[in-house]
Amino acid sequence: MNSNASLSGRLDLAVAALARAYPGPGGACAVLREGEVLVRHAWGWANVEQRIRFTSKSLFRICSITKQFTCGVVLESCAEPRELDAAVSALLPRLEAPAPTALQLCHNQSGLRDYWAVAMLHGSPAEAPFGEREAQRVISGTRSLQFRPGTRYSYVNQNFRILADVVQAHTGRRFEDLLRRCLFDPAGMADARLVANTCAMPDATEGYEGTQLAGFRPAINRVVWTGDAGIAASLDDLIAWERSIDASRGDAGSIYARLAAPVSFADGTAATYGFGLSRQRELGRVATGHGGALRGWRSHRFYLPAERVSVVVLFNHLSDAHAAAVDLLAAALGVERPAPTEPQMPPPWLGAYLEPETELSARIDSAGEGRVRLRYGHAAERLDLQLDGSASSAATRLWQADGGLWMERRGEHQRSLLQPCLGGLRLDVAGRYHCAELDAELTVVDAGGVLYGAFSGCLGPGRMELLDPVGLDVWALPCPRALDHTPPGDWTLRFRRNAGGRATSALVGCWLARGLPYERLD
Repeated sequence: MNSNASLSGRLDLAVAALARAYPGPGGACAVLREGEVLVRHAWGWANVEQRIRFTSKSLFRICSITKQFTCGVVLESCAEPRELDAAVSALLPRLEAPAPTALQLCHNQSGLRDYWAVAMLHGSPAEAPFGEREAQRVISGTRSLQFRPGTRYSYVNQNFRILADVVQAHTGRRFEDLLRRCLFDPAGMADARLVANTCAMPDATEGYEGTQLAGFRPAINRVVWTGDAGIAASLDDLIAWERSIDASRGDAGSIYARLAAPVSFADGTAATYGFGLSRQRELGRVATGHGGALRGWRSHRFYLPAERVSVVVLFNHLSDAHAAAVDLLAAALGVERPAPTEPQMPPPWLGAYLEPETELSARIDSAGEGRVRLRYGHAAERLDLQLDGSASSAATRLWQADGGLWMERRGEHQRSLLQPCLGGLRLDVAGRYHCAELDAELTVVDAGGVLYGAFSGCLGPGRMELLDPVGLDVWALPCPRALDHTPPGDWTLRFRRNAGGRATSALVGCWLARGLPYERLD
């Protein structure tokens, strides 16, 4: 990119490239600097069947961008978030450990398992309704946590649903009214609203699944989202939000300054997530922001305080909104996106491992062009190989040192020595296993010398999936579709045997919901 080219010329080229680089039915984007709108652009179709064009006033599901607004309501409605702690505890009546605080929910440090991931353990079909009754059943049934609150980060949607519920009860006002009074009206977000039921949008805007090659189809959503992902807003609404952020940048008491304030873990280590905002670096610059995604929708927004630049990207399809936002930011700053590192030889440490704290599998293979693929977290990550033999991304670093292969995930406050998974294949783990906490079952079937597995529980019988062997008595149960825009990640099934060699239990988990014991029934 020519940094000497005019700003408007660079932005015009970047905007024109979006529809081809991130193809789909339609989208909208904005770039602001010092509160001035440099780009306000919409293209394509808000609804291809009804031929409704996208405009800057089309309503759009901003998905998890909702979370910062939920935290804003908490800060505006309470003198201190701890005023909500007792109500949070009351929503977890079966929890056998101290409940997380409202502040820990705001920072995704609660230790709770994500409820739409747990819904898959209850056998929910991907297109099944998941409303107030199902959410309450999953949340109130919680008996254990996956880590001690405040010690780790894990992305959990119902943290923010719980916050919406308790702040509503605390104030005696509906959550949608609190959003309007505390945030939407002061920021000038005239059309933003809570649209909790994801089946349809008030202006008929539609979200789509698929690809340009295979074609696009309306995405099925039957989840009721509230404080976690329930807001619908237009591009003009989000422009108003960004302008309010910049206008109040010098006021330490402003709502965004409070949302973006530094946060930490219980031991004082700085955290990269808090109050529904990621603290990140974009093209080497400090930024705060958040992405959002539901089936059929992707969005991203961030603000760079030193440069006073905001970028917003909205897609009604599943292209990478964050990457598109970085493309626009590069144009706004007049900088090149970082070039790929020189290709490196595949490292000697490719293979399958267990992470000892979570007991989740970490599978590492070559991704070509000097990269490796890590399957451990919510989705597969691609890490760049470095000259020192390590591999890294913005979120994760892998390196070999004395003792073996280490993994660090700084945002999660986690660093561990991975344990190699020994080879071997034993099919006698087939059987029925029961999880007492969930009152749910895992069924593993030997179907002609091949293992398949499925979950079932209060939400139905889940579909059978072909198990992938990871190591001796360690298998992955794929989850190719789920209630949210992406599956929660493959489930690690770690089977344990008694002294006689019989498989008697399994520990089941994925990054969003881990550490659940299942005991064999047959």
